[in-house]
Amino acid sequence: MNEVESLYQDIIVDHVKHPRRQGLRDGATVESHQLNPTCGDEITLQLVLDGDRIVDAAWTGRGCMVSQSSASILAEQLPGLTAAEAGERIESFRASMRSRGEIPVDEDLLGDAVALEGAAKFVARVKCAMLAWVAAEDALAKR
Repeated sequence: MNEVESLYQDIIVDHVKHPRRQGLRDGATVESHQLNPTCGDEITLQLVLDGDRIVDAAWTGRGCMVSQSSASILAEQLPGLTAAEAGERIESFRASMRSRGEIPVDEDLLGDAVALEGAAKFVARVKCAMLAWVAAEDALAKR
């Protein structure tokens, strides 16, 4: 494993061991529960909105390191964003994940999500990586 792969692995492990914004809260404006039927991973994502701006994000779930770290990474990024800005991040991440490794994750836009770049090379892992992002998209569609 090269230094970059090792760093990415460390980021994933850190988000699994120390998940950000984990634990559902009262007062969510919108919520989405998503299940990956292929492997059984689950994510429930809650958002608190003030108009078009995401004020808070919280999640809970169970599953593999990829789905759990992805949820933590996303939930950490969402507060402060508008729905449009969140949508831009979701679409960028989706394009990268669907590219089979051809389109790199935009680290400037997506921060720690760059650690999930390797998942794009494995179809089964793409669903795990996308689970929380699909939940965010679904939750925002409910506003």
